[in-house]
Amino acid sequence: QAQLVESGGGLVQAGGSLRLSCVASGRTFANYAMGWFRQAPGKDREFVAAISWGGGSTDYRDSVKGRFSISRDNTKNTVYLRMDSLRPEDTAVYYCAKSRRSVLQRASSEYDAWGQGTQVTVSS
Repeated sequence: QAQLVESGGGLVQAGGSLRLSCVASGRTFANYAMGWFRQAPGKDREFVAAISWGGGSTDYRDSVKGRFSISRDNTKNTVYLRMDSLRPEDTAVYYCAKSRRSVLQRASSEYDAWGQGTQVTVSS
């Protein structure tokens, strides 16, 4: 079972940037798609972005397109989420997740390993 550890969250003003990192244990990291999800207080967890096993394909929820960028470095077992032009509505706990498959997935049920989450707070 892969273990995932996120870092990089924090408090930032609206319009600012953050880069989240997620380091995965295990030798099969490169075989699977990876995703980022978020959960705001009182709301359901929602899909943010995903990247295919080799990094050649990505997918984003509409509200973050053009502002967020997902990438991965399979030599470091790490996936990143670069977040620019942050808005107060981006405030949430952000979770990294490993997919059961190599291709892009949006449904949380398609992910079988999750990190502990990292808090992102955007002030207005």
